[in-house]
Amino acid sequence: MRALSEAEIRGSFVNATPAELERFELPIEVLVAEWERLDALAWRDRRARRLGYLVTIIDDEPVGVVLRAAESTMSRHRAAICTLCHTQQPADQVALFSARRAGPAGENGDSLGAYVCADLSCQENVRLHAPLAPAEVRDGWQALRRIEGLATRTRAFVADVRG
Repeated sequence: MRALSEAEIRGSFVNATPAELERFELPIEVLVAEWERLDALAWRDRRARRLGYLVTIIDDEPVGVVLRAAESTMSRHRAAICTLCHTQQPADQVALFSARRAGPAGENGDSLGAYVCADLSCQENVRLHAPLAPAEVRDGWQALRRIEGLATRTRAFVADVRG
């Protein structure tokens, strides 16, 4: 992903209202982001905890969507898998996020939902390596496949919201 300015990020949201764009703030991590290692930029709103933001590059242009987390979470005694990064974790660390579709469909209440890492840390999760067993050899392609899969699924989700 190429480095994005604050103006590019703010202008990328396809399903945000003017009021949402006015009150959201970029996370401080944007200032130190390793853009070349990212396929998307995602964060939770520090002031409005149910809101999240997801920005990726589609056709060389940044496209962002506003996400809303469901109020309830799944039982922590179960496991869940994130739709985007395919990371399995305790169910209370995966949340149902909905994104109002862009344009007339969204204005009529149409939205798209996905179970995603509650802290929106998918970019980091696919780059973490599980510890090796004593005689195990790491397949370097496995991490690359996870990263490419996350990028593909993220772009598809954002494109679907965009319509």
